[in-house]
Amino acid sequence: MSANPVSVTSSTGPRPAKPGMSRSQKLLFFLTAWLICLMPFLFWWNTWFGRKLSDQQLTEYLHDTKKPRHIQQALVQVGERITRHDATSKQWYPQLVQLAADPVEEVRNTDAWVMGQDPSGAAFHETLLKMLADPSQMVRGNAALSLVRFGDASGRPQILTLLQPAHIASPESGRIIDSDRPGTAIHQGGLIAKLQYVHEQTAEIRSPIPGRIRSVAGTGANIAAGAEVAVIDPANEQVWEALRALYLIGQSDDLAAIRPYERDVPDVSNDIRRQAQETEQAIRKRSGS
Repeated sequence: MSANPVSVTSSTGPRPAKPGMSRSQKLLFFLTAWLICLMPFLFWWNTWFGRKLSDQQLTEYLHDTKKPRHIQQALVQVGERITRHDATSKQWYPQLVQLAADPVEEVRNTDAWVMGQDPSGAAFHETLLKMLADPSQMVRGNAALSLVRFGDASGRPQILTLLQPAHIASPESGRIIDSDRPGTAIHQGGLIAKLQYVHEQTAEIRSPIPGRIRSVAGTGANIAAGAEVAVIDPANEQVWEALRALYLIGQSDDLAAIRPYERDVPDVSNDIRRQAQETEQAIRKRSGS
């Protein structure tokens, strides 16, 4: 019996083409990719202090109370103009004086530094003297350093404080539920530990200064109210500026705070050790000892 032939479709024949992206889909794809790349750049561009601002932008930024970083950026650029002896900077002097009372600590801190760039400003001198009583240790220290440029040693006690480690006490009794490691570098306001109070509320313990953690209570430790939670050594930049200021206004009584940086304090640069030695020599020469 003869078999009927079977019709077989060849697999090697042409296949239907897959539908490609339409022109509008391609445009949408490339636009999305472009935006993904653009957004980080725009964020950096808007937060980078080096971006040059026009006079109008400086004025707007100095009054932008909703964005403290805009105020800081404008302050930094006004300070740069002052150091270049740019006469246009004087138009913002009244605003600099007003910003000394800004509620944001970082703004006051930057402001204190900027006012120190022009020792001829009588209003700056008076304002900096008032800032020696600021609630922030860093603002007090920056105001004191700026006053040295005016030939004013009124902030000497605050400058000495810049050389001292910060001892942070617990506001209430509780238990440490998390903490950072000793030796960790930390910025001002950086988180050091988390404390759970007896009534279960949790609090964050933050550093009042930039520096390095010398010691911190470990996780699980029970802390009494007023007990020490951590010790923060001041940052090298802070120590450097304090030693330079004391080179000019330091007294014999200050040597006890200076000498540890000549040999005893760990993790400081050779430049700081040399500056400490030179500062002691300058003080001894002034005092005749």
